[in-house]
Amino acid sequence: FRAFKGSDDLPAMVVLARQESDETLHVVDLPYRFSSWAMDNPDGIGLWVDERDRLVGWAAMQTPFWSIDYVFDRNAGAALHTQIIQWADDRAIRLLETDYGRPIWFINAFAEQTQRIDELESLGFASQADVGENSWTKVSMRLDADATAPERSVPGGFRIRPLAGAVEVDAYVALHRAVFNSTSMTAQWRARTLSQPGYVAELDLVAVAPDGRLAGFCICWLARLPNGETVGQVEPLGVHEDFRALGLGRALLLEGLRRLVQHGATSVLVETDNYRDEAFKLYESAGFRVQKDVLVFRKDFAPLE
Repeated sequence: FRAFKGSDDLPAMVVLARQESDETLHVVDLPYRFSSWAMDNPDGIGLWVDERDRLVGWAAMQTPFWSIDYVFDRNAGAALHTQIIQWADDRAIRLLETDYGRPIWFINAFAEQTQRIDELESLGFASQADVGENSWTKVSMRLDADATAPERSVPGGFRIRPLAGAVEVDAYVALHRAVFNSTSMTAQWRARTLSQPGYVAELDLVAVAPDGRLAGFCICWLARLPNGETVGQVEPLGVHEDFRALGLGRALLLEGLRRLVQHGATSVLVETDNYRDEAFKLYESAGFRVQKDVLVFRKDFAPLE
């Protein structure tokens, strides 16, 4: 184990995630997550290296998402996963009285990862798949680039274009906060995304209403995996409540997909909540199909106020 050294460590963390893409939910969209303010706290990020100082695992306490993100080399030994979760458990307690703390933390796992699930449950994390009315699962969906895409139709008077760079960050943040009813998004976070190595300005889309207001957004990401495949991901996508039910989210999504394919994507991924979610229906209508079921695991570290 060694401490996080800041942005110099991020490239190796991305490489490991891409190496383990079959076992990891967040790979293509890591530039977005690595831009969050949680990464300002080195105590919330841990790295594991082997005897040659090669990175074999990392974990990040992603406070804005209430999520513990982690990746490990599946060939690095059976004990590494447990070590990472035990570290995160300790970190969750230490962070409680800080701005980076959360009373509850969540971990995602693919339903097929039975050994990982057994280890999470043995360490006190409980699946949220069957807990009554608050049951929660997710899906990872995939669209192959050669699938026939529906025609894009932009509602009358609206325009879809790339974000106007740093000068439009504040307007984006206000929109993002309104869409998700959350103050987690900050100007610093959003500005950082613009300078990430994986950022492509033409894939950072906003919808502009007839009155000039930003009405929606769709940020797309690209990654080239070790197998040579170029994969895209949509994260995040949202429309202000004043402009919903107009087909704007669909128009943003389809324009994002068109641009991803133009930039070489052979497939595109999205992550969304379970089958009852409206976003699921939108993605399905655009041609996405479920590739993996995702279970959400929860552990409480303090009462939820």
